[in-house]
Amino acid sequence: MKRVSVFGATGSIGQNTIDLIRRAPDDYDVVALTGASNIDQLIKDAKALRADVAVTSDPSRLKELRDGLAGTGIDVAAGEAALIEAAARPADWIMSAIVGAAGLAPGLEALKQGTTLALANKESLVTAGPLLLGEAKRYGATVLPVDSEHSAVFQALIGEDMAAVERIIITASGGAFRDHPLGALDTVTVAEASSHPNWDMGQRITIDSASMFNKAMELIETKEFFGVTADQIETIIHPESLIHAFVGFNDGALMAHVGPPDMRHAIGFALNWPERKDLPVARLDLAQIGQFNFRAPEPARYPALAIAQKVMDAGGLAGAVFNAAKEQALDHFIANECCFTDMARAVDSVVDAMLSRQGLQNDTITLDSVKHADAEARALTTENIAKTKG
Repeated sequence: MKRVSVFGATGSIGQNTIDLIRRAPDDYDVVALTGASNIDQLIKDAKALRADVAVTSDPSRLKELRDGLAGTGIDVAAGEAALIEAAARPADWIMSAIVGAAGLAPGLEALKQGTTLALANKESLVTAGPLLLGEAKRYGATVLPVDSEHSAVFQALIGEDMAAVERIIITASGGAFRDHPLGALDTVTVAEASSHPNWDMGQRITIDSASMFNKAMELIETKEFFGVTADQIETIIHPESLIHAFVGFNDGALMAHVGPPDMRHAIGFALNWPERKDLPVARLDLAQIGQFNFRAPEPARYPALAIAQKVMDAGGLAGAVFNAAKEQALDHFIANECCFTDMARAVDSVVDAMLSRQGLQNDTITLDSVKHADAEARALTTENIAKTKG
């Protein structure tokens, strides 16, 4: 029986992971489930899966969680330290699906077990890729990608020589505004940005898809995880979201990964790796699909992609700055404190300002240095948004 933990259990990735676990209850022993504000869901899943411990990241919700699990024998805890303690509990497989930079510390703690970390928290690689992968090597742990694009690349590379790889192409749906008039992007609403044409995801990642900040993060993630250079990575708009990535080789061949827009494929691949097992996902009817469409992303529509290129070229703590500025700008947009297009302008300004400082690109990447850069970038982003409003 495989011991598993799910960090970010109440989010979209976490719920898809739990769906797969519940379909084979005799195969898994659930160690830890963690969530944030959706306490009802956390209680429900902890009971159903008989988890050893349930943790909320929000200390103010501890009593609610404790009351809901009273008499079950399930341990209950709250806060950042509790998340790290839960990550230290022995498990064979740990899903890292906490949203944002908050997922880095528990992920680093989990690696100390020499376990398998299924990484859906792209921020861990964007902010501290060399640190995370270095710790995995140090402790003999395995990191498996769970983003659909990076799982696709990983699968396409099985049995291949990285020296033969010329390029990696990750696809993008284009998000909610791929066909929206450019001049009208300033006035789109939070509700409009929160509706994805293909995927069923949480609000934050859906808005990031509309702005393509999510894809910008994935470009950086590709560089870090697969050890390729920035000029080997491309993105292309693929409205159907059926081809998740291509790997191009030095003989001119392109290896494509094709599958339904269902995150249970990438999650299930990581959960069962190195085996493949039956998964409850749709089987594509290619004749019915008829054709795949592609187009180049418009720079004016998706300025986040150019910022990502700048970050990849800079290296060092640039990724931590980029992610923090992106998260903070998104907070302001969701709170109706800035317009949709202000987000990219603010992030670009903050990245430029912090990259101009001596040492940022050469600083050693540690958890403390990432946290410091993160805090400073968030403060600068808020200042920038305030000036825009003024």
